[in-house]
Amino acid sequence: MKFFKILVIALSGAITSCTIDKTDYEAEIGSQVPEYYEFKEAVSLTSGNYKISIEALNGTFYKGYNELHLKVSNTQNNQSVSASEVTFLPILNTSSSCPHKYNVSYDATNKYFAGYAVFTSESASLNSWKLYISFKADNQKYEINKDISVEKQSNKNLNMTTFTGKDNEQYVIALISPQKPKVAENPLIAGIYKYNKPTSPAGTFPDPTQFSYSEVSGYTLKLDPRMPEPSMGNHSSPNNQDLTQQNDGLYHGVVNYTMTGNWTLNLILMNQNGLILKGTVVPTDFTPGVEGVKSELYIDTLF
Repeated sequence: MKFFKILVIALSGAITSCTIDKTDYEAEIGSQVPEYYEFKEAVSLTSGNYKISIEALNGTFYKGYNELHLKVSNTQNNQSVSASEVTFLPILNTSSSCPHKYNVSYDATNKYFAGYAVFTSESASLNSWKLYISFKADNQKYEINKDISVEKQSNKNLNMTTFTGKDNEQYVIALISPQKPKVAENPLIAGIYKYNKPTSPAGTFPDPTQFSYSEVSGYTLKLDPRMPEPSMGNHSSPNNQDLTQQNDGLYHGVVNYTMTGNWTLNLILMNQNGLILKGTVVPTDFTPGVEGVKSELYIDTLF
């Protein structure tokens, strides 16, 4: 009898230890997927008579990809200013950055400077983000900085991942679209970025050459979407298309979601020479009752 009790306790502990790290799929079912389409001011920075307003979706910086609009105005009359040489540099804890567009370009049609940032972590007590902005107005250069808050991205369709490739380079993949997929073949857009390792010692802080990222060119992101929860058997779907780079610098493909729920985008990243930098082939076995195997490179989604 004593042996039986010990066996029950041991089995109970084993079950707990085996399941504690598993995804709680049931808790995710029915969760709301937020959608944001309106750009609002997320932060403003002022220097002298000039103000830079930075707009983001929902007026919030989120972990992951953020499209940004920068507007320069005169604080005396609130009129737009014809600024030039506008730069944008986000820095985490004074020591690292994230994919971003340093030299933002002016969109004459919409009258703002267009940029982006792929924040790789949320703000926390040990994670402090600061923006360093510079611009030129009336033949004078202005440099300003300000602490910002980066919030959790609650929409899993906009998830991201960071990793070191087999080439020992640091990469970031961020989902950009769709915000809210449909049960259909969905255009899938992602940004793929690489950290540019500095080739010279750091200059005056913040030296942009120490925090530089670039969009990778000519890569392929192979796609195999699966429903990994045990009840779904890790099944896939037809008519998916791998992601390749288009003229906007982003990577475009197609993901076919055959039903709502938890999906895993299993990925394999290949460079322009066909070398696999990260990712593994997922078994084709149908495994009802067992949580599905994932690629070593993947991003989870939910809708």
